[in-house]
Amino acid sequence: MLIQIIHPDFEFKDERGTLVQLVREGFQQFNIIYSKKGVLRGNHYHKENKEAFYIISGQLELQVEWNGTKENYQFKTGDMFLIPPFVVHSFYYIENTYLASMYNIGVEKEDNRKDIFII
Repeated sequence: MLIQIIHPDFEFKDERGTLVQLVREGFQQFNIIYSKKGVLRGNHYHKENKEAFYIISGQLELQVEWNGTKENYQFKTGDMFLIPPFVVHSFYYIENTYLASMYNIGVEKEDNRKDIFII
């Protein structure tokens, strides 16, 4: 398996609503991504960063590839997964989708380089 299925650290629900704690530590950069249905994004990898995703709402298909091995996954609201360095990842959005993206180091480097390598 090229990716790791992970889970939020903590979830709380009551009559008032929901709190989902994704992580307590280990990540330096946090992004919220919105993609429209039918869009293809990604097709890149990171040499230094682990990247974790949490699907806030929507549904997507993830294709990953590393060292000649390809895998496909479908994720929906509430799913969470981690992509390690060097794994090429592409997202096809089945529905309008919001997701949280977290990098353990961060993409922008001090010398203005970015840890994003497009295929």
